[in-house]
Amino acid sequence: MIKLDAKIPAGPLAEKWDNYKASSRLVNPANKKKLEIIVVGTGLAGAGAASSLGELGYNVKVFCYQDTPRRAHSVAAQGGINAAKNYRNDGDSVYRLFYDMIKGGDYRAREADVYRIAQVSNDVIDHYTALGVPFARDYGGALTTRSFGGVQVSRTFYAKGATGQQCILGAYSSLSRQIAAGTVTMYSRREMLDLVVIDGRARGIIARNLVTGEIERHGAHAVVFATGGYGTVYYLSTLAVNSNASAAWIGYKNGAVFGNPSFIQIHPTSIPVLNEFQSKLTLMSESLRNDGRVWVPKKQGDTRHPNSIPEDERDYYLERRYPAFGNLVPRDVASRAAKERCDAGFGVGDTGLSVYLDFKDAINKQGEKAIEDKYGNLFEMYEKIAGTNPYKEPMRIYPAGHYTMGGLWVDYNMMTTIPGLFAIGEANFSVHGANRLGAASLMQCAGDGYFIIPYTITDYLSDQIKLPKFKTDLPEFEVKEAEVKAQIAKLMSINGKQAPATFHRRLGKIMWDHCGMFRNEKGLKEGLEQLEELEKEFWTDLRVTGSADELNQELEKAGRIIAFFKVGKLMILDALSRNESCGAHFREESQTDTGEAKRDDANYSYVSAWEYKGEDEMPVLYKEPLKFEYVEMKERSYK
Repeated sequence: MIKLDAKIPAGPLAEKWDNYKASSRLVNPANKKKLEIIVVGTGLAGAGAASSLGELGYNVKVFCYQDTPRRAHSVAAQGGINAAKNYRNDGDSVYRLFYDMIKGGDYRAREADVYRIAQVSNDVIDHYTALGVPFARDYGGALTTRSFGGVQVSRTFYAKGATGQQCILGAYSSLSRQIAAGTVTMYSRREMLDLVVIDGRARGIIARNLVTGEIERHGAHAVVFATGGYGTVYYLSTLAVNSNASAAWIGYKNGAVFGNPSFIQIHPTSIPVLNEFQSKLTLMSESLRNDGRVWVPKKQGDTRHPNSIPEDERDYYLERRYPAFGNLVPRDVASRAAKERCDAGFGVGDTGLSVYLDFKDAINKQGEKAIEDKYGNLFEMYEKIAGTNPYKEPMRIYPAGHYTMGGLWVDYNMMTTIPGLFAIGEANFSVHGANRLGAASLMQCAGDGYFIIPYTITDYLSDQIKLPKFKTDLPEFEVKEAEVKAQIAKLMSINGKQAPATFHRRLGKIMWDHCGMFRNEKGLKEGLEQLEELEKEFWTDLRVTGSADELNQELEKAGRIIAFFKVGKLMILDALSRNESCGAHFREESQTDTGEAKRDDANYSYVSAWEYKGEDEMPVLYKEPLKFEYVEMKERSYK
């Protein structure tokens, strides 16, 4: 039986992290040279961790399945990165950032973890600025900010609509420096297929060379997962096509409990589905809601061109329902409101599954040049995809799968329930509760990678210095490699009729329909049955073309679909077990008279943590109680 221990330091909230750093164990420079660390993933969390740990003197091996670390999905982040700098003198502070995140997450995250990430947010901005990230500046040359959903201050630093791209270039530069220095070894075009656990501790991974098909063994004293989220379980999402749930599944099946798997964010501003052949959706940044106004026609089924609909026949429903926050309500609130309007027959476009995001008023007030300076690349992207000019007519948007608040359960040290296995960034569950606030993702990834994991992993490694580097000819490596090869052989031998993408598309449709924005007991149970039936079909009718001993993207897809089935079923089980609405998890049985999420703090104020018990066994649910000493739990209102 697993005992969950969050290992929260003693002391006042604002002093916990400083107390931790002051009392944590260290490793001297000479001993760091003897220790090896594997980092899986090269986004802002992974690149930040690898470069920081390399700078400290550790021997770091870092892995990504892309051809270069610069293609990690952090590159796709658009709107910005939060920090409590209070440059605007608008009342911001570390505590207010902490409070906004706790409230935005609907009181389903640990206070200590959230406060710590708010503390290090200012360091993140200083660090990226030093790396040369070209954050936007005002006329006088000072860094400027803008607002994001769920807050009433301007704390979001940005680089036009390409903040993630610019931050990943900065992170890549620091990573490249350590690669050149010899402290970091880069393994690109490698996909982790399993974790090696020796005497109860994570000691390495099994990876496949995606170019040659060779199966490789890699050992280390500790392993860090910086592998992102599993939002592509919906197939159509704002994530990169190759983003996957494999690392989460690998950690889970090897003994790392899974935290809050059903907490998955639906982003309100995605370009709607255009046809049945799409493999992904495209995000339109939340920052657009600073100047864009969301509306639908007041008349159901109104097919007039948006520019022909008079002002008094438009329903600016977010401004009407939530006057205090208007168009900048949190993502879960905005997404459900859009779906409600479309389901009621007020949606626009050929399918009726979209709403308008209109910049007319902002352009009239500020001028087209000012809007272009802030969002130019996003407007260009929209026009290329949708075929209309958003400077001249409103964008059409609709919610889409985007981010996972759930992930591997970790303690305050960022360590999972497998000693020596750490999870950082979106790969863990720790700071966003049931709903992530906009621009908090880059903040968490960079904070975890640059300013938190270097302390916590050093504390763990302090008693590992006498252990030699791990040889990969140990029996545990041989067993794991054999299991990986057997699974590959099984996938190649099915020889059915359906391509992997066909199964992924059908799987995603089941998850979206039954475990998406709105959930209920009947639908969740139906979804679980359909998922299990589809999984059986997968193992009898899958067809993987080509060979396992070469570049084979069909084989890669097939392996990832196995993880989608496992994580998808766990998401549904978790959603069934939590008979309340909180944040992005909306159970139709638990809502207020006005259709808002209705929490049940008496019965569900906990982190759900699931333990894998075997292929045909029901996982075990553990509950980590959440205690709030520095904020008052109350109904979340943005009205």
